[in-house]
Amino acid sequence: QVQLVESGGGVVQAGGSLRLSCAASGRIFSSAGIGWFRQAPGKEREFVATITWSGGSTYYADSVKGRFTISRDNAKNAVYLQMNSLKPEDTAIYYCAGSTLAGALRSRTQYDYWGQGTQVTVSS
Repeated sequence: QVQLVESGGGVVQAGGSLRLSCAASGRIFSSAGIGWFRQAPGKEREFVATITWSGGSTYYADSVKGRFTISRDNAKNAVYLQMNSLKPEDTAIYYCAGSTLAGALRSRTQYDYWGQGTQVTVSS
C-alpha cells in the first residue's frame, strides 16, 4: 500500500504562486508514475501533471503548461507542484495520485492511490 498526503494549498490572488507538496510512504515502485489532478465544484476530476518516479519524464495538461512545474525528490519520497501565474479557473481541490504502472500517466483510471486533497483558491 502507498499513502499520499498533500499540503501547501491556500488562498492566493490571481497572478500569484503556490507550491503543493505530496509526501509518499509505503511500497513505492521505482518505475511508478505520480500525478496531480484537480477537481473544481461541479466538475469532474481532471489531469494536471505527471512525472515518473525515477525517470523524471513529465507531462502537463494544456491548461497549465508553462505555468506549473512538477518535480520530485526521491530521497524524501516527495513530489511537488509549483504553480505560478495562477488564475481563478485554477481554483479546485488538488489531489496527488500514485500508480503501480510505469510511465507518465494521464488517465485517472491508471492511478491506484489517492491523497485526501488540498484546496487551492485563486481570487480575482
